[in-house]
Amino acid sequence: MRIIKRNGSEEDFNIDKIINAVKKANGSGEHKFLTDEQIEDIADYVEYKCNKIQRAVSVEEIQDMVEDQLMAKGAFELARRYVRYRYNRSLVRKANTTDNRILSLIECNNEEVKQENSNKNPTVNSVQRDYMAGEVSRDLTRRMLLPADIVEADKEGIIHFHDSDYFAQHMHNCDLVNLEDMLQNGTVISDTLIERPHSFSTACNIATQIIAQVASNQYGGQSISLAHLAPFVQVSREKIRRETLAEIEELGVHPTEEKINDIVEQRLRKEVNRGVQTIQYQVVTLLTTNGQAPFVTVFMYLNEAKNEQEKHDLAMIIEETLKQRHKGVKNEKGVWITPAFPKLIYVLEEDNITEDSKYWYLTELAAKCTAKRMVPDYISEKVMLQSKIDKNGEGHCFTCMGCRSFLTPYVDENGKPKYYGRFNQGVVTVNLIDIGLSAGKDLDKFWKIFDERMELCHRALQCRHERLTGTLSDAAPILWQYGALARLKKGEKIDKLLHGGYSTLSLGYAGLWECVYSLIGKKLTEKEGKELGLEIMQKLNDYCAKWKEAEDIDYSLYGTPLESTTYKFARCLQKRFGIIKGVTDKNYITNSYHVHVTENIDAFSKLKLESEFQALSPGGAISYVEVPNMQDNIPAVLQVIKFIYDNIMYAELNTKSDYCQVCGYDGEIKIVHDDGKLVWECPNCGNRDQDKMNVARRTCGYIGTQFWNQGRTQEIEERVLHL
Repeated sequence: MRIIKRNGSEEDFNIDKIINAVKKANGSGEHKFLTDEQIEDIADYVEYKCNKIQRAVSVEEIQDMVEDQLMAKGAFELARRYVRYRYNRSLVRKANTTDNRILSLIECNNEEVKQENSNKNPTVNSVQRDYMAGEVSRDLTRRMLLPADIVEADKEGIIHFHDSDYFAQHMHNCDLVNLEDMLQNGTVISDTLIERPHSFSTACNIATQIIAQVASNQYGGQSISLAHLAPFVQVSREKIRRETLAEIEELGVHPTEEKINDIVEQRLRKEVNRGVQTIQYQVVTLLTTNGQAPFVTVFMYLNEAKNEQEKHDLAMIIEETLKQRHKGVKNEKGVWITPAFPKLIYVLEEDNITEDSKYWYLTELAAKCTAKRMVPDYISEKVMLQSKIDKNGEGHCFTCMGCRSFLTPYVDENGKPKYYGRFNQGVVTVNLIDIGLSAGKDLDKFWKIFDERMELCHRALQCRHERLTGTLSDAAPILWQYGALARLKKGEKIDKLLHGGYSTLSLGYAGLWECVYSLIGKKLTEKEGKELGLEIMQKLNDYCAKWKEAEDIDYSLYGTPLESTTYKFARCLQKRFGIIKGVTDKNYITNSYHVHVTENIDAFSKLKLESEFQALSPGGAISYVEVPNMQDNIPAVLQVIKFIYDNIMYAELNTKSDYCQVCGYDGEIKIVHDDGKLVWECPNCGNRDQDKMNVARRTCGYIGTQFWNQGRTQEIEERVLHL
């Protein structure tokens, strides 16, 4: 059995440490409060409790258990001594906690940090440098920048103040990059003027540089649209045609116009191939200042094209993008594997959703790609146009910012809809399960605590807004001055972009499933559970609307993608409330409104049910279905895709994509139990070395490839198939 030390590192459980600590507090001779045998009984019981939890237990949790047992034995004075001992030791540690955490992560001993982000390799210098800066920033944030009650609520898992390791800087969360403006009107990168590109391949190269620069000046996801690259296909077509005609004239031959067009289109397709390849490989191989590949989403929406020719060219880019992603990228062994980024989103629309539609071939290709590489995800234009309606009464279809964070509809001062160039200011998530358990099945008490927690979240979100207020455009020129988000003047503040709906603040929520179950013993799949769940969702929206009206800031409800936080919340709940069947008996909690991963439900029922909750999560949400290997059953994938088009705005299919570098096995790498810990193992050769296997799993709307903490790993292990 393993324990987690205060600096985040792991070590083997040692019962003698408990015995010795209690003995020191117990005294000696006639002043002893307990016998040595009683102390050993306490230590044995704590070891038993730790084994039952079936995960690495923190030192603080163990000490809490010791205190509980001392009280149970009636040794109240000894318990007080033990508490004083803990307090004095904490004062000694307080001065150097950050130092110890930094040293532990440099030496790769910090298990919490190593498993914090499934797309960061913590052994790499650039990642360690980012984590070191993050520890210092987090320390400053907790000690100096946030109110004490918000810090304490975050520590106790009552709320989660996202990305506190970036809060000290004036940085925002995620955005939709206005690639069209930057390519058409030029931009500046590293003090170098970049003018409008004269070919598609150059446009793709510039796009990757923009992606890298944007990623280094924010901490969340970003999205670009392939429609913004489509006009440059025609630019290249005209250029290639001129070059081809010059060659023909020099050769003195006289081919037909049809033949000339064939040659031009063949050469153009090769350029599109090179351009798309540039984006795919640059994104995968670039390392930004935060030590990972840019978290970028690529949007594929045919109806964004401005005319039929541009739509045809956009279809060509989408086709090439899907083909290359289906192929994958090579790992160090030269084997084709699934990359984490860029994330792909494919819009289902009238022109591609039926077998007789013009671009059905793209949907078939998307289905094959999803079956093999887990992307693209799917947005239904039909459903989104009905749900994203602006003040002009018009519906709009647009991409999320990263994995699921959606902007709210917005109309600029000219009465025109605007999405690209907008952003999210930050997220604070409420732990709904904690409210449910604190209420003790009393609904009146639940709503009272709910109101208190909403005000807490509101103040935390205001801290995020205030941290950005007064930020000068000079802080990130690529964002604020050179078109990614705005064209502000040097020295100009970004404040006007923080109000009026231009940007959003996200109220996140997690654990709706367990919250409802803790209150009334019903699941979201049952009538009473569903009704209460929807009522809670509506109340969350009501608060966002109230804050928005009062402050002219666009608060929006966001289905939080928990990665490491799912483990944090689960541990905090177990510490506060113990192990409660169906609520806290897992080392993870359920993302947003999702049906629990262990619930037996078919794909279509799950998507239909979750569509009602997704409609009440306008600031971001995504639903999924877990499927087996579907590469030989593409018609079934297409059936799910058609169902998504008719029933839910945004959804994805989860499968597996693994490779063992030791034996060449390319089936599913399994999760096995070893001394209370979950480890990954090749079922073919028994390899457990994570450095010698490639595992790709979707965890939070995006694909992770660097492995996960114990809570998320348990959640992955327990997922049931929906198809």
